[in-house]
Amino acid sequence: MNTRTRRTVGLLAVAAVLPLTLSACSGSDSDKSDSKDKASASASAGNGMGGSSDSSASKMDQPFGSACSSVPKNGAGSFDGMATDPVATAASNNPALSTLVAAVKKAGLVDTLNNAQNITVFAPTNDAFNKIPKATLDKVLGDKAQLTKILTYHVVGQKLVPKDLEKGSFDTLEKSKVMTSGSGESYTVNGSSKVVCGNVKTANANVYIVDTVLMPKS
Repeated sequence: MNTRTRRTVGLLAVAAVLPLTLSACSGSDSDKSDSKDKASASASAGNGMGGSSDSSASKMDQPFGSACSSVPKNGAGSFDGMATDPVATAASNNPALSTLVAAVKKAGLVDTLNNAQNITVFAPTNDAFNKIPKATLDKVLGDKAQLTKILTYHVVGQKLVPKDLEKGSFDTLEKSKVMTSGSGESYTVNGSSKVVCGNVKTANANVYIVDTVLMPKS
């Protein structure tokens, strides 16, 4: 085979191999691109960018309970409205808490509650106060020291989220403890007072509206 023939054969061989090489390279780049796309999609899903995780977390952070339906939908007494006011002011805009607000005013605790930071208030409804015999309630409302003791027993010096209530023991401003238990959207305080509208946010407090007034042991 002469030199010219060998050159021709060599060129033909290169021409035959070259498309295969380019095809292989192209396929490799495509695979890498697909892998990157899949990894990116997986990362997005893992980070909750699809919205389901964020939506679930947001739902868990909302007020819950049977009595929440009685809260005004709009205005200062609504959930959004209460979130912008300190707790005593926020409570004063909720019709279901008017007896509690009157008691707080009688005890001179409005500024104390409004100026406190990061607290939790277990707020008895009007119906909760109505469970107390009128003569007893009138006596308590007329005794500032006793009234202050009872009201400060409803206040914990830290913000409690629902999960904290599952099995908890917390120091109150009255200096004794309240006990909580439950799960999901069902919680009790001291074993008998039920949370009927929980996880209500105000500017300085988390509020759990309860159906029974809490009484300190001494």
